[in-house]
Amino acid sequence: MSKESQGILEIQNLECRFYGRSILNGVNLSILRGESVGLIGPNGCGKTTLFNCLSGFLRPAAGSIQFLGKEITPLHPHQRARLGIGRVFQNFGVFREMTVGENLLMALEGSYSIRQLIFPSRKQSRQNSEYVQLLLEEVGLAEKENDKAGNLSGGQMRILEICRTIAFGAELFLLDEPTAGVSPKMKGELAQMIEHLKKLGKTIFIIEHDMNFIQQLCSRIVVLNEGVVALEGKAQEVRSSEVLKEIYFGKGGEAPSTPAPHSQL
Repeated sequence: MSKESQGILEIQNLECRFYGRSILNGVNLSILRGESVGLIGPNGCGKTTLFNCLSGFLRPAAGSIQFLGKEITPLHPHQRARLGIGRVFQNFGVFREMTVGENLLMALEGSYSIRQLIFPSRKQSRQNSEYVQLLLEEVGLAEKENDKAGNLSGGQMRILEICRTIAFGAELFLLDEPTAGVSPKMKGELAQMIEHLKKLGKTIFIIEHDMNFIQQLCSRIVVLNEGVVALEGKAQEVRSSEVLKEIYFGKGGEAPSTPAPHSQL
């Protein structure tokens, strides 16, 4: 079996409840290494709840999650991050009072062992600085290295946030509405960055309301509705499906093409 055909994420019969209310009702989904998968669905269908379960911020009521063949359901968020699961939240997660370079250094050093942190070598420090400079050059933020992260535009902060996830060593990127608060121009640069991640063999799982954006980037789209996977397939097939139209608008409706209001479930 080739590396690309191996499953990186296996979700089986996943259930999650809030105060007695069922949000996820038996989600089953497999994602291959290097695949780019879009997750869509109406407000309140459980998209962000699913991401919270995958990243360890919510404990499911039932079911299992396997990452690279390892059962991770009992693991805490920091343990999953060290295994290679990177989460980019809908709300910007950068340290605004730190510089752009310091944000990346913190993420890079967060992947180190205790020994490396206590006894850093000069060579390691030099390599860290070179890595940060190279990464910022690749994403067009080299001139912002010494600026405070809070002074960046929304799109630049989103790119920095993804860079932090790269620096930490993620293999699976969970991107929760990355275009929220991003200008049309920066949306194009964000798409280019995600394409770059795909070329590096990273696995992308993305929640997004903008169907044009998600169709451009994803080889497969999964539709969540009422806490279960209601539909999945190639982007164009899903977009033209009568099932999708009925989920969003009832019979005779049209598939969504523009961002819908945000939901936290």
